Amino acid sequence: MAESRGRVWTGVIRVAPSRGDHRVALRAAVSVGVPLLILWAVGRLDLSIYASFGAFAALYGRTDGFGDRLRMQAGAGGVLVLAMLAGTGLSVVGAPPLVSVVSVAVVASLVTLLAYAMRWHPPGALFAVFAIGATASIPASGIAFVNVLVVGVGSVLFSLLVTALLATASARSLPEIAITRARQPIGDVAWEMAVTVGAATLLGGAIGLLLVGSHWYWAMVGAAAAVSGAHLTARVIRGVQRLVGTLAGVLIAAGILALHLPPLAVILIAIAFQACAEMFVGRNYGIAMVFITPLALLMVELAAPTSIDVLLRDRALETVIGVAAGTLIAVISAAVRRRQAPPTHPGR
Repeated sequence: MAESRGRVWTGVIRVAPSRGDHRVALRAAVSVGVPLLILWAVGRLDLSIYASFGAFAALYGRTDGFGDRLRMQAGAGGVLVLAMLAGTGLSVVGAPPLVSVVSVAVVASLVTLLAYAMRWHPPGALFAVFAIGATASIPASGIAFVNVLVVGVGSVLFSLLVTALLATASARSLPEIAITRARQPIGDVAWEMAVTVGAATLLGGAIGLLLVGSHWYWAMVGAAAAVSGAHLTARVIRGVQRLVGTLAGVLIAAGILALHLPPLAVILIAIAFQACAEMFVGRNYGIAMVFITPLALLMVELAAPTSIDVLLRDRALETVIGVAAGTLIAVISAAVRRRQAPPTHPGR
């Protein structure tokens, strides 16, 4: 037991060495920053959430070759746009919150299977859960579908352009678009992951909706993060890192939001935080969450201003609920796997 706890805490505080993270940070900062600055210039920051989620395509394939990275970003970007359209549809038809929670959980399971089959990096459905949940929570009319397509697809395409330009600049010529990552079949491992993610997000979202009410999708994102990982120890480490990093990030966000900065200053801070997050997300998820949390809160405040106290409270409480729900499901999943595992025979 002590050895297991030791592995968890060692994993929580360990900071892996840098592996060219500055290149990913630059790509992410440009991909996120330029669309936001354009929306600020035309006075449409209410559409910034669509631009941000579309730009998340740039975060995929950080260590892959150019061809694999481009394909991964195009596929993930398409899924993010579809997730925003689905969330917008839930908002437009006035779906009850519980229906939205169930819908997000179903999408989480499906995208988990797709990400596994396509071997996406980062794996899993966390960004898709965030995209559909956030857009489902924002009041919308029919014109929002057009906004998602124009702004969201535009941001995805811009991210692909940034990826291509930076790769060309690095190679000093247009790099070969070679595909080396073969798809992998969906087997028992993928199905276990999909069921676990679906159950965790459903439980987290339902509890968050019941106990807090608003911003329930943050509980679902927290649950999805807490069940990511190949085994129970990795999942517990991820959950603890998300919880601790989020709570620290909420304090930073409180200080920034209390300054009531002009939108341009908020955007510049968000760009810097996006770069810092990408510098650490592959090295220590907890440290990355210190930057990701205020970034997410600033983006929500830009797109749909609300009470700062409610925003900060919801982020903290929904994250605690989500991580707790995800960790519970992770433990149950591990117990089920142990019971289903074939017995070992000493000496063979």
